[in-house]
Amino acid sequence: MLARRWQYLTDELHAIDKALRKLTKESASTLMEQFGVGPCVAATLLVTAGDNPQRIVKESAFAALCGASPLQASSGKTSRHRLNRGGSREANNALLTVVLIRMRSDPRTKLYVAKRSGEGLSIKEIQRCLKRYIVRELYPIILKDLSVMT
Repeated sequence: MLARRWQYLTDELHAIDKALRKLTKESASTLMEQFGVGPCVAATLLVTAGDNPQRIVKESAFAALCGASPLQASSGKTSRHRLNRGGSREANNALLTVVLIRMRSDPRTKLYVAKRSGEGLSIKEIQRCLKRYIVRELYPIILKDLSVMT
């Protein structure tokens, strides 16, 4: 019985994934063409942007909504930033997925990581910077896809 239940749930998950892939491809085809952005990431970012993209007036507002805007964490002569814990944790996780894929496979990102590592930044700080750059890159594409949907 347990094996049949597992098989049923696996089949159901595949059907849901197929439906999500189809719906996301229809509503966010340009977004899904970006390196590292799959159907789950695209759907998460679209849901975060919401059905009223006019409320997000600039990409910094979308970054704050995703929890990818830097916060000052400086003290004395030390100048640094930390990750914003506000915003949508799901969207932040989706951005982390894109960051990890690009860090592993994208030549531009690999060069950036090597450069920033040479400057003494930790991997977590580099990931925070990359999340912000990815929001900057994906924000106009998300707005375009959402405007086509309406």
